[in-house]
Amino acid sequence: MWLISHSHDSASRPAQFLQENIELLPKGCALDVAMGNGQNAIYLARMGFEVEGVDASAEAAHNALEAAQRAGVTLRAEIADLERNYLIKKSTYDVIICFRYLQRSLIPQIKDGLRKGGMIVYETFTVDQVQFGRPKNPDYLLEPNELLDMFRDFRCILYQEGIVDNRKAVARTIAEKL
Repeated sequence: MWLISHSHDSASRPAQFLQENIELLPKGCALDVAMGNGQNAIYLARMGFEVEGVDASAEAAHNALEAAQRAGVTLRAEIADLERNYLIKKSTYDVIICFRYLQRSLIPQIKDGLRKGGMIVYETFTVDQVQFGRPKNPDYLLEPNELLDMFRDFRCILYQEGIVDNRKAVARTIAEKL
C-alpha cells in the first residue's frame, strides 16, 4: 500500500551521520528502508531528493507523511513487512539509506536496488550495544567488521565502527555501487 504526502514545520532531527555526509550523495531517487517516523526521509526530500520510504508500521508511515506535509516536502511511504512481502525495485535508486535496522536477508536487495554509482548509507548497532541497553538480540546486532564485509563489493567511501558519545555502539558506512 502506498501513501503520498505533499506539502509546512519540522520533524525530529535526522541522523547526524546523514547530515554530515549529505554532499557525498548523488542527487536523485532515494529509498529509506525501515524509515520509522521519517526524519531521515524528510531531510533527504528537503535536500532535493525524490524520496520513498518503507516501514512495517502503518502508524510510523502516517506520522512520516504528516511530518513531511508540515515540512512542506513530498514523500512516498509504503507500509510493508520487510521480512515477508517487500521487494526493493532493481536498479532504481541513487541512494538507499538504512538507520537502526538490521535485516541481513535484505542486503542483496539493497545492493540490487541501487543504480551503478548509487550509494548506500547504513548505520546500525553492533554487538557492543548490549552494554547500553536495547537492542540486545544478536539477530539485530552487527558483529565486528560485518557491515564492512556486507558491502565489500562496493567502493567504501566512509566506514566507522565503535562507541558514540558513551551511549551507543554502531557501525556506519557510505559505499558506492561499482
